[in-house]
Amino acid sequence: MTTRPFKVLGIQQIAIGGPSKERLKKLWIDMLGLEVTGNFVSEKENVDEDIAALGSGPFKVEVDLMQPFDAAKKPAVHETPLNHVGLWIDDLPRAVEWLMAQGVRFAPGGIRKGAAGYDITFLHPKGNEQFPIGGEGVLIELVQAPPEVVAAFAKLA
Repeated sequence: MTTRPFKVLGIQQIAIGGPSKERLKKLWIDMLGLEVTGNFVSEKENVDEDIAALGSGPFKVEVDLMQPFDAAKKPAVHETPLNHVGLWIDDLPRAVEWLMAQGVRFAPGGIRKGAAGYDITFLHPKGNEQFPIGGEGVLIELVQAPPEVVAAFAKLA
């Protein structure tokens, strides 16, 4: 295999969907003590999410608590397949190009701005004939790390 031209730096987020954010907040905010730092609502993406956080600085991890904007529409963020983990990537365009060349399947939509303002894209949970490598049942979000996160992780190496 060729040398990987990018690095996965760490976990950027964990996204958890349910029919109601209030039940999710009862656990993650009230019981576990995470702090709500923002909110993102998109009718197009059918999501109403509260953005919570743990940790700080470049090691802060988002925990996105999602409910559907409309429970009857797709994507169904409250169903298990839309729960996902987000990974910080040092060079997202390069990662996407290399991973696709290796046969990794991406979900539709390409690289775009995510709820937190970073460029994102998703690895599809399942491979197919053209792109046989998928997330093995897990939706994986790749997130372009900002320069300060790249620098902080470089100091650890």
